[in-house]
Amino acid sequence: MTRAPTLRTDYAVSASGSAPAPNVPQRIGRLLWLPMLTMALMAFPIGLALGVVRARIIDAGADAQLVAAIGNFGTAAMFVGFASVFAAISFAIARILGVIRIGGGALQEAAGTAIQTLRMPSTAKAFLGLMMMAMMALVAAVIGHVIVGIGLASGELALAIGEQWAIWLEGARRVGVATYLLAISLGLAAIVVVLRFQITRLRELPAERG
Repeated sequence: MTRAPTLRTDYAVSASGSAPAPNVPQRIGRLLWLPMLTMALMAFPIGLALGVVRARIIDAGADAQLVAAIGNFGTAAMFVGFASVFAAISFAIARILGVIRIGGGALQEAAGTAIQTLRMPSTAKAFLGLMMMAMMALVAAVIGHVIVGIGLASGELALAIGEQWAIWLEGARRVGVATYLLAISLGLAAIVVVLRFQITRLRELPAERG
């Protein structure tokens, strides 16, 4: 005989009669973590190649405008790589949370007990919000570097103005990276919260079936 579960006061949960499906962020994470990782593996070599080209034209005494332009293009490529690898990590965290969600529900369903699913923790909500902010900051910085590089290469942008823009964009990149790292930390904290709930729920199952 299955006993009804007691009202929870330690975790905010949703009750259902069947194992839950992954939510939207978890489905997106399952689909996109590998493409983002692939993009990063493509972008980093391009950035490295542009760095080698820049070093060679400096050695050859090329025009400062062209050197600065290639420097901006190289930075843009490298930070496409950073944005992609951080996105891959973030999507992988979402995928892990989805696997735990589905697995915990399936276990409760197999045990014949009421299925309790942890509602999205505040750490997970903050993780999603900060991840999107960080991605927008890095993408905006990459676009800015490309625009500056084109302006320098075409001669439409003065070298001094281009360098000034590069400094401002560096600040945006640093903010984006720091925000991404904070988001990833909160995503890992969300995994800890979910695992603690699943362990607690697992210990309750024998009593509910008794």
